[in-house]
This record gives sequence, structure tokens and C-alpha cells, in this order.
Amino acid sequence: MLKYVSNKGGCAAVDFETAILDGFASDGGLYVPETLPKISIEQLEQWRGLSYVELAFEILSLFIDRTILSAAELKEVLATAYAPFEKQQIIPLHKLKTRNETYIMELFHGPTISFKDIGLAFLVNLVNYFLSRKNQHLSLIVATTGDTGPATAYFCAGKSNLDAWVLYPKELITPEQERQMTSLQQPNIHPFAVTGCPDGADTLDAVISKLYADPAFKETLKLSSVNSINWGRVMMQTVHYFYGYLQVVDKVGESINVSVPSGGFGNLCAGALAREMGLPLKHLVAANNENGSLDRIFSRGEFSKQPLISTVSSAIDILIPFNFWRYLYFILDADSQQIKAWMDEFQATGKVTFSEEVRERYQRGFLSNSATDQQTLALINEIYAAEDYLLDPHGAVSLQACDALQVELGPEKLICLATAHPAKFPLIIKQALNVDQLPQAATHHSIERDKTFCQKVHLCEYAILEPALRSAMLTNWELTKGQ
Repeated sequence: MLKYVSNKGGCAAVDFETAILDGFASDGGLYVPETLPKISIEQLEQWRGLSYVELAFEILSLFIDRTILSAAELKEVLATAYAPFEKQQIIPLHKLKTRNETYIMELFHGPTISFKDIGLAFLVNLVNYFLSRKNQHLSLIVATTGDTGPATAYFCAGKSNLDAWVLYPKELITPEQERQMTSLQQPNIHPFAVTGCPDGADTLDAVISKLYADPAFKETLKLSSVNSINWGRVMMQTVHYFYGYLQVVDKVGESINVSVPSGGFGNLCAGALAREMGLPLKHLVAANNENGSLDRIFSRGEFSKQPLISTVSSAIDILIPFNFWRYLYFILDADSQQIKAWMDEFQATGKVTFSEEVRERYQRGFLSNSATDQQTLALINEIYAAEDYLLDPHGAVSLQACDALQVELGPEKLICLATAHPAKFPLIIKQALNVDQLPQAATHHSIERDKTFCQKVHLCEYAILEPALRSAMLTNWELTKGQ
């Protein structure tokens, strides 16, 4: 049976179900499989022509022991997860006219029109499946920069085995993103709008970590998480790299490049692991905005926390790319002692500088770039004017990085990930296009629908967030589960 271990090495190996339901490992580390499955070119060739859900079944089966989830059960969870998606192919690809062999992977055709639907559709339904058969309940708690929260709330809504606590920095997400959480009326959804967050969602993650560090509170509330600390999210996100590759290559075995708008390194970590498994990716591009947390890691060898810059690509306004520690575990031959030392050093000092040897190992196959807001807005305008195709600010960051790194990338086919629908950012689209009225491509029926609902939300100042959140969660538990 494939077991899962902490990348910090401080706890015993667990099975897949335990790793998923725990979220964090008990030593504060991130769960990783003891080994990564290897996929041959022959296997990739056999998968060509599979639908997205069929391909997901094949890849996830490599990570999930049949004694934990049978083939029939896995197929049932996948079918339930992706039934609400708007496009039959789940993830369409759009070929640009003004760039050579460049494809936009549209990861935003789920119910909350962002790429977080891809991972959370499966993960939340999987968690709920495990809980239902055990007759157990969990309190899921996540911090969001605007996309994780809506997707978590949507897929948890109405599930009797789950309560979802979604925390967001009030000033740093769009009203459209906020309404995706606050317009849900199901009693198990608890949005928390927090004002005065100095480091945005990273500030909220620090509070969540304190709750996890309190064993009595964690046990009483049955805390877990479905953000990208959960292995299930990273595992599921490997699938769209395989799917995109098989859609664009002329011959299985040729190499391509993939550019990823990046903040916490969760999506990019999935791409890196897909490559470690055998997917022929020449370069992965860490496309940052001005916060540049990953650009510093890849260009200077520095994992550091800098003051937050609020940008037009707000979903990647993230200062701490914590999934980078998960990637390092595989690159550095499972050296959990070294990973723990670095994580502890960062916790104590806010900075880690990697040696030249370590830097050379993790840089292989990676390029990075940081886009300014001006560049992002200009590129949205350029592509719309030239191609009548509208990028969201995060997709634009992804493409901008490739324009800047054109020489280094070479002639191989290129996939740029577009991680949200433009309708989530109407003011930014108006600014980019210099218009007063949004084009049809910048609207979406679900965004318009949410405007017709009343909102339900907890309002809280960051200064009192921890005690206020504890009180709200305990009161809800006593009222709904303590009877």
C-alpha cells in the first residue's frame, strides 16, 4: 500500500484517507507520497484520446490504494465532482493567433469560474465521501485571496458532514469574488470578512496555523483544510498538465513548455511533480506579479517574505509559497531533516538563502519572471484588440512571462494557464480596455445571479480575529453538533 509521510519527517506514515482528512501532518509538515509513480511514453500514448475525467481516473489510481477507494467508488466521486462544469471537455484550450504555437488553457469553466474548481470539486467530494461512510464531521478552514474560498464554499454547501469557514481579506478581493461566498445561504457555510490584514491572506494563514497548533481545539472542532496544503489538491492538479500535454502535442514524447501564474506554488508544484512522474515538460515558468516570491527563489536563491504589494492579479498576491517545501522534498531525495531545518529557519527569521548546489538542483527546468501591473493591463488590451480574446489578469501574467522569456523558452509548443474568468475582475478589465461598459466576454451569468441574492457574512477586524473566530466556531459546533 502506498503510504504518505510528512516532508518534515516528524510523524509516522499514514494511508491516503488519513492524509486527506488531516490536511496538515501532525508535525506541521505537508503530506507527500513515499514515492512518485513513474509514467512511460508508452503509457502516455495509451492515454491519448481519453476524456479529462477518464484521464483523471487513470492518474489518481496511481496514488490511491484500491483498499481505500475502489475503482467504482473513485469513478463515482469523479462523476459527481465534474457534473456541474459548463464545458463537456472540462478544460478547453484556445490557440492564440498572434503567438507561435501558444495555447491558453482555460481552467475556469467550473461553478465558481476559477481553476480552484478543478482541484476542489474532487477534493471536497472525496472528503465528504470518506466522512459519510465513517459517519464523521469536519470543520474545514481556509484563507483565500479570492478563488479558493468561493470554490470551497460552493462544493461544501449543503453537505451535512462539513462546515466550511472561509476567511478573506476584505479590502483585497473583488466584490464579485466576495459575493460568490456571501450569497450562499446554506447554514454550513461561514464566510469571514477580515479588515486590516497587513499581509493579506498570508496574515490569515498565520491565524489558522495557531488554531491547528492547539491540539484540544483541533480535536474538538475536527479541523482540516482543503487549500493547497492538502495533498489531494496537488495530486488532482497534476491531471490538467497531462491532459493539456496530450491535447497539443503532435507526437507523444515531444517536449513542451508550460507557464503558470503563481503565488503559493500549489499549481506549479503539481506541474513539477507531473514532470518528475515522466511528463515531457521542458520548462515550467513561474509567472509572478510584482510580489515576486517565486522569482526571488529561482533567480536569487532566496525564500523570503517581503511587504505585500496589492496588484491587479490579486489571487497571486501571496508572500509565502509554502508548497515549494513539498517540491524540495522530491528534488532533494526526501531529505526531511533539511526541509525541517529550512522551514524552522524561515519561521524564526522570515528568510532562507539556499546554497548554490541546492539552487542548481531545484532550478532545473524552471524559468521565472515578475510582471508589473502596467504590463499585465497592456497585454490584456493587446490580445483583445488583436484577437478578440479576453484574458483575465492572471492569464495575462502567465503570457507576459513567456513574452519576456521567449529566447530562453525556445521553439517548443507553449501552454499558458488562465486561472480565472475575466468576469471576476470587471473594474480591472474596464481599466485594461479603457472602456466604460464591459464587453460580453467579461460577463458571466453566475456573477450576475449572485448580485440578486442577499449576503451572509461575519465581519471582523484582524486585531481580534483569533479569539472571535474561536468563539464563533465553538458556538456553531455546540449548537449544531454538540446536541
